[in-house]
Amino acid sequence: MTAAAAFRFLAPMPRLGSVPGTSDDAARWAAELRRIEDLGFHAVAVSEHYSHGWAMDALTAMNFALASTVRLRAMPLVLNNDLHHPAVLAKAIATADALSGGRAALGIGAGWLVDDYKALGANYDIAPIRIDRLKEALQVITMFFAGLPVTFGGRYYSLDGLEALPRPVQDPRPPVLVGGGGPQMLALAGSFADIVGVHARFGPGGFDAGAAEGLSRASIDKKIGLVAAAASEAGRPVPAIQFTCYDVNIAGVQVTPIRPSFSDFIDAHPDSFADSPTSLRGEIGKCVDDLQRWRDELGISYWNLGANVDAIAPIVARLSAELARRTFAGCTKPASGTGYGYPDADRGPQQSRYLRAL
Repeated sequence: MTAAAAFRFLAPMPRLGSVPGTSDDAARWAAELRRIEDLGFHAVAVSEHYSHGWAMDALTAMNFALASTVRLRAMPLVLNNDLHHPAVLAKAIATADALSGGRAALGIGAGWLVDDYKALGANYDIAPIRIDRLKEALQVITMFFAGLPVTFGGRYYSLDGLEALPRPVQDPRPPVLVGGGGPQMLALAGSFADIVGVHARFGPGGFDAGAAEGLSRASIDKKIGLVAAAASEAGRPVPAIQFTCYDVNIAGVQVTPIRPSFSDFIDAHPDSFADSPTSLRGEIGKCVDDLQRWRDELGISYWNLGANVDAIAPIVARLSAELARRTFAGCTKPASGTGYGYPDADRGPQQSRYLRAL
């Protein structure tokens, strides 16, 4: 019997504080990263945007996060492919992986936020073009991480004998995550990615009723099925699945923002969302049981439960303890450097405190 995949919890990258540009602000940011590491999170994830007040450059923040921690992984979630040359990006991720001892990952998508393109004066092509360009980028990235000189001739990219250096620490490569909500993106992700982020399809209204409708249990089942079918057709293992819970309330603490039309749609359709991972509500024990069931039934092992790491920490500790018991019983062995299943001597002090309280 195959052991269930280990839980891997992602925490949003801390934002710069109220005193930007000061050493005190940078020190507090790094201290918060180390606290997230001690709480047992698998990785911090940072979005890439150039509008709506977004402050940090994603790759710079990822690299500083890796340099500020020992076990914690870091990844962009996700980069806009239209703003990066795939070979330059692959080299950057390989360098980060080599310098961090194998803790970097790459999240990439086709781009969606029109305001980012407007702010940068960049062309916002129709979705089929952006997806085709992302497909070529993933081919280039895959070739680079394979370690041989990269020669590629496509519609959007052309390379001639590019040396695939440096070599990353992780074997066969740093994990590549591709997120998507529609059939084309999910099929592309299943064909190339190691991790697939299953999302809503956001239109101009953002978190509206239409986005919520695409996250019912039946819709999520269908999306994950599309990923598995694409992987099978490509002759690849089924990728790991990452999911973001958009409606999280743990023991009465509202962890995620209240989004009126989005939340109202969920409340108005209780049958569709009664067992959807879109909504995680209840006491800690119930939340743990729900996450375990969704992991077992849907195969979701990477979870983003929101930015309130203190509210989430008891769940992370409880599920880490479960894996540690399985590990020490000889049932499973987590991969080196995963940030999961540490013996007590290596576990962060705050995570150990939560475990003692369970």
